[in-house]
Amino acid sequence: ATEPDIASQHWNPAKYPFIRDEYGISVSYVPWLHNLVTDINLAYLCGYYKVDKTQAVSGSLRYFSLGTMIFKNEYNQDMGQFNPNEFAIDAGYSRLFSDHFSGAVTFRFIRSDFGRAFVSTLGETKAGISYAADVAWYYQNDNLQLAEKKAKLALGMNISNIGSKLSYTDNSNKQFIPVDLRIGGMLKSYLDDYNAISVAMDINKLLVPTPPIMDSTGKNILYGYPMDVPVLTGMFRSFYDAPGGFREELRELMFSGGAEYSYREQFFARTGVFYENRYKGNRKYLTLGCGLRYNVLIIDFSYLTPILSGPQNPLANTMRFTIAYSFGAEKKKR
Repeated sequence: ATEPDIASQHWNPAKYPFIRDEYGISVSYVPWLHNLVTDINLAYLCGYYKVDKTQAVSGSLRYFSLGTMIFKNEYNQDMGQFNPNEFAIDAGYSRLFSDHFSGAVTFRFIRSDFGRAFVSTLGETKAGISYAADVAWYYQNDNLQLAEKKAKLALGMNISNIGSKLSYTDNSNKQFIPVDLRIGGMLKSYLDDYNAISVAMDINKLLVPTPPIMDSTGKNILYGYPMDVPVLTGMFRSFYDAPGGFREELRELMFSGGAEYSYREQFFARTGVFYENRYKGNRKYLTLGCGLRYNVLIIDFSYLTPILSGPQNPLANTMRFTIAYSFGAEKKKR
């Protein structure tokens, strides 16, 4: 629930009706897991256009390349090289419902190709295809006072990737794509005409079934629920299906927080932290970032470093670069 920006398509597209400029476009690039290999990267292109003061349309392309891989069979014989990759194309529509509240829907096409034409024990692999949607809401009120200073409050929620299951072979069971629930809030205080500080916090939860605990034969469930259920059933069941009960459900929550200092809405310094339970992935990292806005040009940079882990952590030294252009004054209401 941070302030609206050009990349809101990814986090919460319902922010777009509150954005100042008429249209914008941004490109982000992340050399991913750079400590392990040098040819894995993530690229993200997104943009928006405000149809009028109450409506906006948006779109994005996300491309993830896993670099060049050499496939081998069970006899250690080369079966050729391949470049596994994934991409998603989004189209979104957002609308203002009142002076402070907005909503949005996004439709997504997903193609995941991890080894096309490679034959495994499950059969010949193929690219996985899925169709999904996001539903988002956003609340913003910039007419508040905090310690006799002007303040802004924002709240947001986004349920993303509500979509069909995905499979890489004709013979295997289809798997859930990562349906995600994000809820967050932000508070910004304007210290004076030039300086402002904002703090934000998000809570994430995957809305997919938790794998049950099986017996020694792998056929009977000891604790938990079957995973072969429809998507909507899996989403609702994800709130109570953990084999460890309510305690394990709490472990499935991911927390992130951040703070930003801005000077004249042109220079920005940022920091953030992400926490995931050690039994559910154990990702814990700190981010540092900065940004610059000059006329229509926006440049952002961030650096990610793991917390309480050695230098060999694959997430160490992850850098993210973004360049964006924002054009036009805010449209008048038609």
